[in-house]
Amino acid sequence: MANGTPSSKGSRRATSTSWVPLSDPGGACYSCRENAQLDGLPPRARISVDESWRVVHAFDVALPGWLVLVPRRHVTALAQLTDAEAAALGVWQVRLSRALHQVTGCVKTYVMQFAEAPGFAHVHVHVVPRAADLAVDVRGPRVFALAGRPPGERLTDAEQDAVALAVREALAAPQP
Repeated sequence: MANGTPSSKGSRRATSTSWVPLSDPGGACYSCRENAQLDGLPPRARISVDESWRVVHAFDVALPGWLVLVPRRHVTALAQLTDAEAAALGVWQVRLSRALHQVTGCVKTYVMQFAEAPGFAHVHVHVVPRAADLAVDVRGPRVFALAGRPPGERLTDAEQDAVALAVREALAAPQP
């Protein structure tokens, strides 16, 4: 590194506070493995992609439209985002909330970020539709009772893909 510029190998990117790898060097990060194979991902794993973020449908949930925003580079805390990534995150949250309202009819969306599960320390932001008739016992943070569901209780890949394509279409429509 010379004059604060990363090496030409491209394995790290500068942020305002620290150096953060573009991907998980140990290969244990699920999000980094998925980001490395963008072209081969199904619709549910690549609803939309820009230079900083990838939008996916959560994979083990019982709630259609449970979306996740995943940074395209490996970060483990929101404080590691660049100003541009943070600004794009805000825009994505609003755009996805509008698309979910259109696709699912939800009355609001929940936005949450924890990144605490083993293998999922990579920052990821949940954008979850809250329908008017969602049971009271799974509202707010209790909505996570609808995640981590076993096969048979969660959306199938085909159901996730159908929602993903509908959200993609809503995102392509003119925005206010």
